Amino acid sequence: MSSGTFVDRIDPFAKRSLKKKSKKSQGSSRYRNSQDVELQQLPQLKDVTPAEQEDLFTKKLQQCCVAFDFMDPVADLKGKEIKRSTLNELVEYITAGRGVLTEPVYPEIIKMISANLFRTLPPSENPDFDPEEDEPMLEFKVSWSHLQLVYEFFLRFLESSDFQPTLGKKVIDQKFVLQLLDLFDSEDPRERDFLKTVLHRIYGKFLGLRAFIRKQINNIFLRFVYETEHFNGVAELLEILGSIINGFALPLKVEHKQFLVKVLLPLHKVKCLSLYHAQLAYCVVQFLEKDASLTEPVVRGLLKFWPKTCSQKEVMFLGEIEEILDVIEPGQFVKIQEPLFRQIARCVSSPHFQVAERALYLYNNEYIMSLIEENNHVIMIIMFPALYKISKEHWNQTIVALVYNVLKTFMEMNSKLFDELTASYKSERQKEKKREKEREELWKKLNELEINRRGGALTSNTTVTATTTSSTTTTTSVTRSRP
Repeated sequence: MSSGTFVDRIDPFAKRSLKKKSKKSQGSSRYRNSQDVELQQLPQLKDVTPAEQEDLFTKKLQQCCVAFDFMDPVADLKGKEIKRSTLNELVEYITAGRGVLTEPVYPEIIKMISANLFRTLPPSENPDFDPEEDEPMLEFKVSWSHLQLVYEFFLRFLESSDFQPTLGKKVIDQKFVLQLLDLFDSEDPRERDFLKTVLHRIYGKFLGLRAFIRKQINNIFLRFVYETEHFNGVAELLEILGSIINGFALPLKVEHKQFLVKVLLPLHKVKCLSLYHAQLAYCVVQFLEKDASLTEPVVRGLLKFWPKTCSQKEVMFLGEIEEILDVIEPGQFVKIQEPLFRQIARCVSSPHFQVAERALYLYNNEYIMSLIEENNHVIMIIMFPALYKISKEHWNQTIVALVYNVLKTFMEMNSKLFDELTASYKSERQKEKKREKEREELWKKLNELEINRRGGALTSNTTVTATTTSSTTTTTSVTRSRP
């Protein structure tokens, strides 16, 4: 055996490799190989006659279907530049031209878009990838010069005054939408932003695809919540849904209500909630503004998923509760006030400064305070013990000051009830102290009894031992005295 380093492969604690493996560049069948014909520069569209433009436009679209390997920075430099300039020209042509979207070019346009955009996204090197903080994969950065122009072209195509949905629906079908939705997992926020706008335009123009799009977004969210907990485009899909929900007709369909309860609410329990919480809260509030009767199931759902160990998520939940209370109807408030304010009382009592502070800030909201005032006989009874205790015991002086402000407001709101609660609380505290003292005395007596019992047992054991020793000595003497 050589004198090199030996690693026992059977030992589960042994290092499998002493040298970090370098990342290998993966080949891809979507890239051209060196035997393909090089791209040739075609004439400018503006330089040919109108009769020739359609044919040249089609050729340029076909030319732009060629994909390049951007992981090799020096390969096909001429071809890459020809394609980039051609894409720029196509964007200008479709934006400024009139009557350029004839029926024959529709399939060619979609073919070019599909060839460039639809690809298998590379797996993330970082399993804990944060789309807000981390840099996207290298492939995104180096190929973006072409991808951006393709997205620009696609968007101008959909927004063109010449665009005809009757022709578009022949080429933009369910399969196309599915592939488009898969791209929302892209690590590049610029790509997801384009996709968000593109999908929204498709949703607006193709009525026949609307139910399918909603269903597929539903499936993506369910897989995200219950299986993977990883999908980069959740925030963007929620943004699209926000505008879709805003356009729902009344009364709301059963499927929409089920989507709220079975999909949107469970999204609150995922650990990476902070990445999309603002968009999620907006969608929830949109539903409540559409149908106030959904308030109770929504609030009870939030209480069900309320975080127990993550203070950051608790702060987010409290922010969402304030948004909900801002649009709540007084009749719905009465239905949820007891369970909701019991949770708020627990938050106010939290030793975490930010959680307690965020809960107390609810009392700075004028509309919420008007609701509390109308129902003070219920809410004051729930909140008072926690507030009074915090005012005496909390470690943070800012929290104590905020609590005093709330207590002062309660006193002004209903001084009679406030005095009753104060007297009742003090009486309960005295009873509690008395019970604590009685418990301490009882434990003291039990300890004394235990000590006495042990002492008695020890004395008894000593007597027994002495008797046994005496008996043994006597027996020995008798045995020795025998002949």
